[in-house]
Amino acid sequence: MVKYIFVTGGVLSSVGKGILTSSIGKMLQARGLKPTVVKIDPYVNVDAGTMNPYMHGEVFVTDDGGETDLDLGWYERFLDLSLKQSNNLTTGLIYKSVIEKERHGNFLGRCVQIVPHITDEIKNRIKTAGEKTNADIVLIEVGGTVGDIEGLPFLEAIRQMRIEEGYENTLYVHVALVPVLDVTQEMKTKPLQHSVNDLRRIGIQPDIIAARSTQMIDPETLRKIALFGTIPENAVFCAYNAETVYQVPLILDKQGMGDFICQRLNFNTTNKEYTEWQTFVDTIINPQHEVNIALVGKYAGLTDSYVSMSEALKHGGATCKTKVNITYLEAEKFEKNPQNINELDKFDGIFVPYGFGPRGTEGKISAIQHARENNIPFLGICYGFQLAIIEYARNVCNLKDANSIEINPDSPHPVIDLMPEQRGIEYKGATMRLGTHKINIQPNTIASKLYNQEDTMERHRHRFEVNLDYVETLKKNGLIFSGKSTDSRRMETLELPDKYFFFATQFHGEFKSRPGKPSPAYKGFIQACIDKKLDKPKPTFT
Repeated sequence: MVKYIFVTGGVLSSVGKGILTSSIGKMLQARGLKPTVVKIDPYVNVDAGTMNPYMHGEVFVTDDGGETDLDLGWYERFLDLSLKQSNNLTTGLIYKSVIEKERHGNFLGRCVQIVPHITDEIKNRIKTAGEKTNADIVLIEVGGTVGDIEGLPFLEAIRQMRIEEGYENTLYVHVALVPVLDVTQEMKTKPLQHSVNDLRRIGIQPDIIAARSTQMIDPETLRKIALFGTIPENAVFCAYNAETVYQVPLILDKQGMGDFICQRLNFNTTNKEYTEWQTFVDTIINPQHEVNIALVGKYAGLTDSYVSMSEALKHGGATCKTKVNITYLEAEKFEKNPQNINELDKFDGIFVPYGFGPRGTEGKISAIQHARENNIPFLGICYGFQLAIIEYARNVCNLKDANSIEINPDSPHPVIDLMPEQRGIEYKGATMRLGTHKINIQPNTIASKLYNQEDTMERHRHRFEVNLDYVETLKKNGLIFSGKSTDSRRMETLELPDKYFFFATQFHGEFKSRPGKPSPAYKGFIQACIDKKLDKPKPTFT
């Protein structure tokens, strides 16, 4: 029978529920169990696709084209899973489904209500996630903070699941902040106590409490949390700040959380296997090299806007036994004062990520030009790929005022154009080119050496593409399109072989990057940054 672990959070949002949920899954996976994960987001948006990254961090794209919460990225990275859009539930999605059923007449004669109709829809989707994957256990992270009005239907649904599925098949984990006062260094549990009380008022008594703190809680604090949380002391754990988030499952397992969960849910598992995971963590903590990367973006004020990209850079670094330091730079600073561009000379590599709209694009283009002209290793992703096309068209192909029609619809040289199937689309949600698509890799290119295969499957999220009318002009001037869609209509990777490393992709390799299995583009970029820093010959990636 499938078992369920529900993770809730208190005191404040972004307390670490996603990492805790991923870590619990890792502890179970290390014991030979098969987990899957569902993220609940109480916002009314149907999915994350139409939100600005400053509102909710990056949009994580699944293989089947789901635009989901960034926590699905953490689940995939920790557990090496490929989740689906159905693994992310939102208030908008649930209500949309119930309203559509009501319009079709599924509830004829009844008054449609939050209880039972909304809560039943939530429960059914949670159960289906486990059934479709034949999982031993489904982890459910409830987004937001206990006490938020929008989260109440979801908390009511998971309360009902204890009654329906049984005590032995359900487990409630509550994570809340335990702040440490700067002046006295005293740990304060009162916020956590209030959070647990809010959960109890809803009808949920946590089985496990995870204290989120900057440091390991002391025995007295642990006893106080257990006393006021009405749980045994061996059910209290601490997720304290670590050198890397990938240490968290090891930290919690050492405290006994993995064994406690298995005993509580009657899983007969004793052995656990962390060899590969521990090797990866050790490489991050004890690197042989160090590189500094400039990430030039338009959402640099919130690093969660680029979390998958940042992690992919670190995955590449770990494989190369290298610590990757990322500095997030606002692209607009290079527009306001062009002299600022010289700041990029102190970095070992320049990375230009995704983005939308005109703000900051000229600053990104300047950064790309600086990387190309000064032979600084460069990697561009999605919008970074498109802006690299624009920069090359302007400054090498002499196509004055070349641009994307997304930025300037009246450009005389629209080297980046709207995809034909995107014309006339009225709805913005879930209408981009999304999900996994096959890419053919051209032989005898940097791409072929990086990927070491004839084709690859990668995830996408874009509306615009290289205008085919300009491909020959770009190629005649030295730009190589080393990866293309299977029909050769879409340019997927570009490279400049005469540079130390100049590479960009239309796709998002970071979404499939994993610890120990880095995205080839990101790994190649980091390897080039190390080699150039060490004054080695241009890497051949053989």
